[in-house]
Amino acid sequence: MANINGSFGLRPLNKLGSGANSTGGSGYTLYEIANGETDKIYHGAPVVPVAGGHVEPVGAAAGGTVSLAGVFQGCEYVDSTTGKTIWKNYWPGSGADSNHPVKAFIIDDPMQLFVIATDATWTSKATARADTFLNANFSTATTGTDSTGISLGRLAVSTLATTAALHMRVMGWVDDPENADFSAAGIGVIVRLNNHFNAPNGSIAAGTPSTTGV
Repeated sequence: MANINGSFGLRPLNKLGSGANSTGGSGYTLYEIANGETDKIYHGAPVVPVAGGHVEPVGAAAGGTVSLAGVFQGCEYVDSTTGKTIWKNYWPGSGADSNHPVKAFIIDDPMQLFVIATDATWTSKATARADTFLNANFSTATTGTDSTGISLGRLAVSTLATTAALHMRVMGWVDDPENADFSAAGIGVIVRLNNHFNAPNGSIAAGTPSTTGV
């Protein structure tokens, strides 16, 4: 029986370790999207920090090479036509008053775990168990559905490997009877983000802000 999971990007699940779980949300206005950013950012999509002090969508469908700052959960901005504050679950790429910031809400805890659907068959539960603790990239991390604002991101099963540069580490899967057909796409994989920008030993890739003086 086929799984009912569609594409939804990265959904927060719980935290790795024994710390209190707040789903990793920043809860403050640290992050902003550049007002002239025309690329859409969908709910559940990974974002990267850039040298101008903003966050942007990843630079490639598989995730690009810049360390991830976290997962996008929505934004707040002033509408350029009505002058009213708008809260939206995705950044539509336009419509903000240039005199006001576009505030971004990011799940930015390096220890946060997420669920993401597989893009293809995982063959069997035995194969999934053998693949636990491997790394993987996204089949897409840049696209989404405008009507819902939800990311179409999935985990690319074909990329599973020990390669440390891949963006996600497989920690297991969700025990869900509605999505338990390992021979079909849509298994809910539990992952953490690798090389997180906010981790103490996180990778600082080209294009990310300098840590000089911090």
